[in-house]
Amino acid sequence: MSPAATRRRSRRRVLSTLGLLLAGSLTATGLARATPAPSGKDHDLDPRISSIMDKPSYRHARWGLFQQDPESGEVTHSRNADQFFIPGSAAKLFSVSGTWRTLGGGHRFVTPVHAVGKRRGATLKGDLDLVAQGDLTLGGRTRANGTVAYTDIDHTYANDVPGATLTPQNPLAGINRLARQVRASGIRHVDGDVVVDPRLFHRDTTLEPTPTPLIINDNVIDLLTTPGRHAGQAARLDWRPKVAPYRVTSTVKTVAAGKPTDIKVTTSADGTRIRLSGTIAARSAPVLRVSDVKDPNAFGRTALIQALERAGVDVRAKTVAPNPTGKLPHSYRGAPKVARYTSPPYAQYAKLIFKVSHNLGANLGICLMAVHAGSTDCQDGFPVLAKFLKRAHVDRKAVQLADGRGGNPNDRATPRALTQILTYWQHTSEARRFREALPVLGVDGSLADNCRHCPARGKVFAKPGTFAGADALNNRLAVGGDTLAGYLETREGHYDVFFVGVNGASARDIQGLLGILNDMADIAAYLQRNAAWRR
Repeated sequence: MSPAATRRRSRRRVLSTLGLLLAGSLTATGLARATPAPSGKDHDLDPRISSIMDKPSYRHARWGLFQQDPESGEVTHSRNADQFFIPGSAAKLFSVSGTWRTLGGGHRFVTPVHAVGKRRGATLKGDLDLVAQGDLTLGGRTRANGTVAYTDIDHTYANDVPGATLTPQNPLAGINRLARQVRASGIRHVDGDVVVDPRLFHRDTTLEPTPTPLIINDNVIDLLTTPGRHAGQAARLDWRPKVAPYRVTSTVKTVAAGKPTDIKVTTSADGTRIRLSGTIAARSAPVLRVSDVKDPNAFGRTALIQALERAGVDVRAKTVAPNPTGKLPHSYRGAPKVARYTSPPYAQYAKLIFKVSHNLGANLGICLMAVHAGSTDCQDGFPVLAKFLKRAHVDRKAVQLADGRGGNPNDRATPRALTQILTYWQHTSEARRFREALPVLGVDGSLADNCRHCPARGKVFAKPGTFAGADALNNRLAVGGDTLAGYLETREGHYDVFFVGVNGASARDIQGLLGILNDMADIAAYLQRNAAWRR
């Protein structure tokens, strides 16, 4: 591979980190041409913030800045507050808020299994139907205390971001619990089939990643490679969840410490044959990769059959087969529930989505809002979101969304609109719960590694977002938008809302890209300290 190709490949692999949104080539409208004169109040801007904004790397970029006391309405800083910016993952503030308030923060997803047919003693003459309910984790991340586990760099980013790690929970935990409940109901034999009912909503491929009613392990297979002790040894492979007919093989070799780690993943057309190849450096940490589950319904059906077998329930149907949706009844009236799995409250899922910038979960919220409105068409979630934003006193015309994650090229929002949704939450009984669900500067989530030792550590709660793609002409990264929106603790129990963002920046490489996020974090830290001193 040529050096130029190597550089291009390296740059492409990093664009998903910390909520970054790879969008390929950005349109001309996504890049500002010049820095217009500031609008509004920021004449007393901290010189340290001005020096960041005036860096040569931002010569062609446009900055936005907004800070307001949500109690008094006093605006401390305002620059381009009513101009559209590419929000990146900061758009999740809208979609997650809408889902939270539509379903309720305490909403729990209850996934049932119905016995469709007749019982004859311990034998079911018929089918077991798992009716998918849009549960994001189905127990795969649930701790013993009912909270949802996450890591600062989520496994869903493993193919793009070095350092992605796994939570310790069994991704098949919910499926296993359902199987044990079926056994406890007295069923020992299923003289029929196992069927996943996915009719909650239709798949909408305009939402990427695409939500499905049944989600197990975020619809991916985890592939963990651990180096051998010495160069030349085969690396050790572990993978999960182990569900037929998925098979994983590896030819990854250990190389000397300090040598490059380069692990490639290839799959068969149906995704069930996965092969890892390449190298991993000795004495390095284990390296995680993931591979997509192409058919979540067939995957879930097989996973449940295997779990039933482990629980002592024999199923007559083939373990590996397409999901037979043609067998689904029109209704489950008269078909008893023999098992059900109850999720943690939605507020826990919102925390997961915010902390790690969980794209699948954010898009899923659009579909769940549609379901709440009585529709199976995910696009019908947007009118629900629009009505909520109106109730929340967010200027709807100042927001453009085509997905829930903030990854569509058409997504736009003004700084003022983003702070309006933040202000809304400050006047609700769940203000603290919402605020603490956001990444915390220097503490956790996608802001864990920023400002770890600065005075503002732990006092900025905010959602970052980046929308970036390759600038092939200049062999660099085009950063259409980099934003940060959230809360600044100005004194105990009091929080300003803020936005800082830049459109039309560029970066030479991954370090430059991460440097932009560092600049956002530094600006937020200066805003917090200045506000605290003023009060």
